[in-house]
Amino acid sequence: MTNKLFYGDNLDVLREHVASESVDLVYLDPPFNSNANYNILFKSKTGDGSDAQIEAFEDTWHWNDKAEDAFDQVMRSGRTGASELLRAMRGFLGDNDMMAYLAMMAIRLIELHRVLKGTGSLYLHCDPTASHYLKLLLDGVFGAENYRNEIIWKRTSAHADASRNLAAVHDIIFRYTKTDRAIWNQIYRPYDDAYVAEHFVHLDPDGRRFRRSDLVSPSVRPNLRYDYTASNGRTYKAHENGWKVSRPVMEQLDRENRLFFPAKEEARLRKKVYFDESPGVPLTDVWDDLRPIHASAAERLGYPTQKPLSLLERIISASSNEGDVVLDPFCGCGTAVHGAQKLGRQWIGIDITHLAISLIEKRLKDAFPGIAFEVHGTPKDLASARDLAERDKYQFQWWAVSMVDALPFGGKKKGADGGIDGIIYFRPDGKRTEKALVSVKGGGNVSVNMIRDLHSAMEREKAPIGVFITAALPTRPMEAEAAGVGRFESEVTGRTYPRLQIITLAELFQGRKPDIPYVDPASVKRAKREETGRQERLI
Repeated sequence: MTNKLFYGDNLDVLREHVASESVDLVYLDPPFNSNANYNILFKSKTGDGSDAQIEAFEDTWHWNDKAEDAFDQVMRSGRTGASELLRAMRGFLGDNDMMAYLAMMAIRLIELHRVLKGTGSLYLHCDPTASHYLKLLLDGVFGAENYRNEIIWKRTSAHADASRNLAAVHDIIFRYTKTDRAIWNQIYRPYDDAYVAEHFVHLDPDGRRFRRSDLVSPSVRPNLRYDYTASNGRTYKAHENGWKVSRPVMEQLDRENRLFFPAKEEARLRKKVYFDESPGVPLTDVWDDLRPIHASAAERLGYPTQKPLSLLERIISASSNEGDVVLDPFCGCGTAVHGAQKLGRQWIGIDITHLAISLIEKRLKDAFPGIAFEVHGTPKDLASARDLAERDKYQFQWWAVSMVDALPFGGKKKGADGGIDGIIYFRPDGKRTEKALVSVKGGGNVSVNMIRDLHSAMEREKAPIGVFITAALPTRPMEAEAAGVGRFESEVTGRTYPRLQIITLAELFQGRKPDIPYVDPASVKRAKREETGRQERLI
């Protein structure tokens, strides 16, 4: 399988492009908690005050025809457990936004269960807002018997919401498997200094540190009851349960200096466990050792819900092997596919926004020079670009902005933008930072007034350069108006640059970029180049 990125609705992509039982590991972080607003209470369309006060967020799906269709698809899926559970939830919650979210998630979980192999696992990342409902859905789709863990990930060390409640510092990750044959690679955390000081208190003559381990069988094993005469000349009698190991293994431990002989003759024989050979503490379901991504972190790419790479590396290492297929149906800025590539897995990433797909493309190429992967759904030619402009003008704007290495103006927000769709930061003298404004027009008709509007925005924002991206060919009056804005001079390069530049879609596909001196690397942040192959500590 070739590594693949898909732009589009993950439900459609899963059904059209991902075969049944072809995926080894699914990680998903559904976008329910992107823009936290802890005061939102969902109510039914009638405003019924008896509705449950559900803490939720601004970017939740809303109850509409699509939510109703998703609910209906679950009812007709043949998955009795999931459909009956969702029906009961609707009876309790009513037709509000939380119910819409759960209906949309239920049909996707059914598809994710379909694509998982019998040895596969699914990790669903969420916060306490909807985790209790999601766990019920997972029980309905995967079966309660295939629930494995509720992992607590401490995502931050402090929070400002602690004035009236306990500070919320953790996320929840549910781990489910398709069957009891799932891949599992035990991971170990390093011992902390206090544990080492308390337990590894003995030293060999050569200075090797060790702890003592009991050699008594925890259960009665008559076949392992034997007296053992050790290399120190003493004979040690077996406990009534017997030894943990057979006589040949005991003799080998003795030859390798791995037996601890107690000073008192009546004391029991023990085994030496050397610190430098100990894997560490088996991983628990509380993960408080993975550093969150702070504002100054090197791996931070500016994506609001970006998760640390170490978190995904742990999940991938635990529940997949090299060459396995990892799927992230809500891939955002691509941390899961980055981790999969780094650890030698194959991967599939899906996201509904062109902004995310273009960010992931750049991230992977920066981190893994020469990487080969396929991208499906992003415009590859004029026809597909114009099609995107007709289907979704905001997606088109974000895609066009990414093509000129600009940042979306005001982030990924819809609505009035004052004639500005993107910003390119640059340093004409290598020191001070200036900005170029980007305006995108995907319609079939453009006019000289659009050039004047961009010029006005440049004056208002004190931006020395403007870039006008157009799907239609510019008219001569537009070109004359742009030329009349004048030129920008850089003393460092010794060149002048058009202050208002017009670039067509055709020119974008031919590789044309805005003619701007010294583009600031901060506006197009690069992912760190990776060395592949490092995993968490396994058995």
